[in-house]
Order: sequence, then C-alpha cells, then structure tokens
Amino acid sequence: MSKTKVTAANQEQRAAWLDGRLPEVERVRPGLWSIPVPIPINPLRYVLVYALEVPDGVVIIDAGWNTDEAFTALAAGLGVAGYAITDVKAVLVTHIHPDHYGLAGRIRETSGAWIGLHPADARLVHDRYDDSAIEALMARERSLLLRSGVPEMTAQELAGASMMIRQFVTMAAPDRLIEDGDRLDLPGWDLRAIWTPGHSPGHLCFVEPGRRVLFSGDHVLARITPMVAVHPQSGPNPLADYLDALRAVGKLDVDEVLPAHEFRFLELGERVDYVIGHHEERLAEVEQAVTAVPGSTCWDIARQLRWSRAWDAIPPHMRRAANNEALAHLVWLEARGTVSRVAGEPERWYPAES
Repeated sequence: MSKTKVTAANQEQRAAWLDGRLPEVERVRPGLWSIPVPIPINPLRYVLVYALEVPDGVVIIDAGWNTDEAFTALAAGLGVAGYAITDVKAVLVTHIHPDHYGLAGRIRETSGAWIGLHPADARLVHDRYDDSAIEALMARERSLLLRSGVPEMTAQELAGASMMIRQFVTMAAPDRLIEDGDRLDLPGWDLRAIWTPGHSPGHLCFVEPGRRVLFSGDHVLARITPMVAVHPQSGPNPLADYLDALRAVGKLDVDEVLPAHEFRFLELGERVDYVIGHHEERLAEVEQAVTAVPGSTCWDIARQLRWSRAWDAIPPHMRRAANNEALAHLVWLEARGTVSRVAGEPERWYPAES
C-alpha cells in the first residue's frame, strides 16, 4: 500500500518535524495557539499542546510529561501567547498516556485548573499510576505475555519495561468526566467531545464545527499510526473499537486536523482511509502467518511481522508493544471468524475451520 501524503497546514512545522527540530510556538487561528512541549527520551520528541483563549485565561488540550523542561517550555509557550501557567483554567486530556496527562496535576497545583478526562480512562488512573497498585498491574501484564508465548525470563523483563516513564506523571484524578458528545462550556468556543477508543479506552478527540478544526490527539496523525494493542487495561477488542471510531471521525466536515504529534494537516478523510487500509493489510499479514504455521503463539507471529526495524534492534518496551499489537490483530481476526485460538499457557492460534 502506497504511503498517503497529506498536506501540511504549516510547512515550517512539517520541516521542523522532519529535521528533528522543535517547531515554533504558533498562532493557528485568532485565539488558538500551538505550543510544542518536549518529551524526553522518546522518538516523538514533543507533544503539541493547544491553548484556547477564553475571557479569563486559556484552556489547554493535553499537557506533556511532568518534567521541569516540559513545564518550562509550556510556560514559555503560553508567554508567547501573552499568558502564564496561572492563567490555565482547564486541562482537557485526550488520554492518560504520560505525554498527554503527566503534567496535568502539576498545572492544577499551580493554577487551580480543572482536569477533564473520559470515564473509561479515568477508571484506569489508580491502577496505572498509584504506587500501591502497580505491582498488580505488572503481574497482569506478565500473565498476558506468558499466554502470548513470551519466554518466562523475557516476560518478567518486558512486564516492567515501561516502569521508568511513571516518574514523568503526577497522578491526578480528574475533576470532570467528559462523555461522548459533551459540549464543553468554554465561552467563545463550540467545542464538542468525540469518544474515540482504541489507542486508549477513553481517548477523546475534540471538534470545533465553527472553526472547522479537529483536535485529534493520537487518534489520527499525519505520518505514523498510533499503537493499538491488547493489554491489561485495554478493551477486549481495541482494534475493532479503533477502526469504528476512525470511520466515525472520517465523516467529520473539517478543514484542518490538529494532532498531538508531528504537524497539522488538511486531508482528514484521505488519512483515515489510508490508516484503515494499513490495518487491513496488517490483518492479512497476521492471518497469513497463522495459516503458514498453525499452532503459532502470538510471540511467534509478532517476531515474523514486518516492523520499522529488525526485531533484534527493537528495544524491550517496544517488543512488548509489538507483541500486544499483534495480539490486537489476532483478536480482531478471531472476532471475524478467520482464526481461532486454543487456550493455555501459551495460547496457540490456528486458521478457523471452514
């Protein structure tokens, strides 16, 4: 499948992404700002925080990781727009991954802002980020990896592979729950929430019909596709959820997409079609792997799939993600009735009987 090319809404922002630079703080529209906030030790490099001007300050969409560098960059970016951290009235979190949620608690402590999150992600906060619960979550991850066919010593290593990023999160329960279809009470804005599960169970996008823009979080990005994986906190069939939400978003009548990473772009429908096609190709590749070697484990299949680099060059936490992404495709094929699994430790996958 040929790679779709979307039109960047700002060519300099695209050039910064491609060159490995941090883009500039940008006035996207009257009353709307894009602020790049750096992400440490991560190939995504930055999250784009959007600041929406309201009469008594600003509301921001996403926040960044909780580091001094990120906090300083956000404060400086707000300064370009004429505001301070203390002017933030609300943090609308698209989802609870650290680069979107991690700094929200610190911002609330500084400004008194309220934090908004979808209920499906709000239910996950304690188990993911509370020190008293993390061992239980890691045990569930290890169990999933063992069922996937990961060797025991490797499963133990991979289960804790992302522990280090928890230091970049200030755990903060949301003050408000944002449901699908909610219209946010922001003076001067007609901002509406769209529940788009898949990348996380409670992922939210926000559409502003009057300005014809979509704040897409990680749901739709210009060049890469978000991770959609089965894991202890995912839904039972996250890929099906993601593709359904993607089709729904693709019907929106907007002129511009404002994602959380990379750069702003114009062709929402074309990009959605490409991503759906990408997953259909991946589903076919996974099904072929099951057919070629009946009785394979998920780990066996993941190691055979085409990735952006050789398997041996993939770091441990990304191998876990690769396994869990492969599992998401297997689960969707199982729901379609084209593959079946035999329970056990490990589970084994077979072509469905005709």
